[in-house]
Amino acid sequence: MIDLHLHTTASDGRLAPADLVARVADAGITVMSVTDHDTVAGLAQVRQAADGALVTLVDGIEVTAVHEGRDVHILGYFIDPADDALAKFLAVQRHRRVERVREIAARLARLGIGLDIEALLAVAAKRPGTSVGRPVIARALIRAGHVASMTDAFERFLGTGQPAFVPRIGQSPAEVVAIIHAAGGLASMAHPGVTKQPAVMASLVAAALDAIEVYHSDQPAHMQRELREFADAHNLLVTGGSDHHGDDHRDRPLGRSTLPAADFERLHDRATRQR
Repeated sequence: MIDLHLHTTASDGRLAPADLVARVADAGITVMSVTDHDTVAGLAQVRQAADGALVTLVDGIEVTAVHEGRDVHILGYFIDPADDALAKFLAVQRHRRVERVREIAARLARLGIGLDIEALLAVAAKRPGTSVGRPVIARALIRAGHVASMTDAFERFLGTGQPAFVPRIGQSPAEVVAIIHAAGGLASMAHPGVTKQPAVMASLVAAALDAIEVYHSDQPAHMQRELREFADAHNLLVTGGSDHHGDDHRDRPLGRSTLPAADFERLHDRATRQR
């Protein structure tokens, strides 16, 4: 099995890199990619664990772009994690994440919900290169008894249009594709069936997008068929994975959504030719 969409504690995942690799191996996955949000901080530890578990690792990332105030996630595969320009860009991305978290906490405070956000940020700061986001706040809300679950936190406070929601600031999707290409990688639009922004998909085709994520835990079979038809019509490669963050995150278990081997071979061949 092949899973090219996984997260660790370097961003908003619940499993440390070595623990994730152990779970991946136990699930029978033989090729994996860790695509933490706006950071490559976990990749070195993942690679070390993957080598020991005889699991093939594809260096990856999930970069947050912004289009008309909405998030658009772009996956990068076969990137060079040591690329200097990528590192500088990601540092800016993570700084913006911290400022957004602080503003969300301020809005919650105005609603009468006090969280020690600086203490949460201090924990993340102990792990250089890690990124923080709304899930950190959601878990704090759960611990404090303000909400019952991650879903409850987003539906009542943190999701788009809710009272503590803060729009993101960032690069355009096309700019993010160019950044991934400059770091030697292939760019794929993450979960387009969930994002539901067809205009962005069309514009990314014009911006030399390499692939779209057809297989994803939140995209049912009929949606996968439609997305594959779009990929075929626009000469795009196909990617896929579970988007697993941990056992408490939106029911995306390992093994639920995987990429067919033939699609991975095409992706790998394109990356090899590009290099």
